[in-house]
Amino acid sequence: MSFDLLVKNANLPDGRTGVDIACRNGRIEAIETGIAAEAQTVIDAADNLVSPPFVDSHFHMDATLSLGLPRMNRSGTLLEGIALWGELKEILTVDAVVERALKYCDLAVSQGLLAIRTHVDVCDDRLTGVKGLLEVRDRVKDYIDLQLVAFPQDGLYRSPNAEANLLTALDMGVDIVGGIPHFERTMDDGARSVRRLCEVAAERGLMVDMHCDETDDPMSRHIETLAYETQRLGLKGRVAGSHLTSMHSMDNYYVSKLLPLIAEAEVHAIANPLINITLQGRHDTYPKRRGQTRVPEMRSYGINVAFGHDCVMDPWYSMGSGDMLEVASMGLHVAQMTSREAIRYCFDCVTSHPAKAMGLEDYGLAKGCKADFVMLQARDAIEAIRLKATRLAVVKGGKVIATTPARQAQLTLQGRPDIVDPASYAPSEG
Repeated sequence: MSFDLLVKNANLPDGRTGVDIACRNGRIEAIETGIAAEAQTVIDAADNLVSPPFVDSHFHMDATLSLGLPRMNRSGTLLEGIALWGELKEILTVDAVVERALKYCDLAVSQGLLAIRTHVDVCDDRLTGVKGLLEVRDRVKDYIDLQLVAFPQDGLYRSPNAEANLLTALDMGVDIVGGIPHFERTMDDGARSVRRLCEVAAERGLMVDMHCDETDDPMSRHIETLAYETQRLGLKGRVAGSHLTSMHSMDNYYVSKLLPLIAEAEVHAIANPLINITLQGRHDTYPKRRGQTRVPEMRSYGINVAFGHDCVMDPWYSMGSGDMLEVASMGLHVAQMTSREAIRYCFDCVTSHPAKAMGLEDYGLAKGCKADFVMLQARDAIEAIRLKATRLAVVKGGKVIATTPARQAQLTLQGRPDIVDPASYAPSEG
């Protein structure tokens, strides 16, 4: 039997070692030890980690790589970022959106990031971002699964034409219904927007992904309404609440009521560690709140938690490199999830968990799954996060689409090794 691609001697995120992965016609046909077969391409993983591709379930691709346009965010604050985006929208062109988004997708592929859910602002009456990202989605479909969320960034009711623009965007082919209830003028309007947007999704058979309670205000409790509407409209498993940062300020008793409601409704939770830790708590002196939602507590209730990158070099965040391992690292540090098991969980938060939230089909490392995976210069998932491991090879549909040389340093020190390989520093117990 001959295969298109055969990867030998791989370690897997679940702890298996010395595994071979045989691929044909874009699918994994076998994943076991000791596969003896010919293949058009053979890769020796050499006990490096082979993982399903990274998944970013929360991003803003219409704004990515726009840092400095029309001017720099000097304060680095959320409010100045919002003001800058308002200025940039006025001069935005479809060609500019497409050019920057495609450039980001190149970076994403090099990082083994092959599925992205991006929110696109629909409060621009020209729908410039929508038009641009619909084109990008079509152009990258062979190597990135790109989902688009119709996002009324200035508020469904606060922005005059937001609802009409959102419906138009959905008619144009945008995949998912978004919202931002905490940005409406009143709490009542916020709750009303959640209800309306969930009804739109139910009518159209679509998923929901809502910026929800991205604030330090402990009384911003729209996630409760989102969980209720999910139950009422039969949307279980199709709804995500993103950010949820108000939960870091809520009363513990109330949270003890809230988390079971989220779990019961099967609402996915998407934290954005890099952005949450930098933008939240800005009005605090000391002690300062961390900004990230309650990930360990959600985990204990069986809520599906994913981590998103949110922004890369845009008006809100001047950092970022499309590296989901950096996101996982920040997430575990902020949540103090430093047990071996919890670190592995954070790796799942940038792979299998966001894949579940996005409803990706045939994702994973099992027979019959799509032959999409990444080989990392690390022994296991914990080491991959620690090292922000080099992506040695990225595979899509059984074909290698990106490679990066192994990271090594050459020393010229008498009596010391010639080569330093950071991956060789792994502890004896993974």
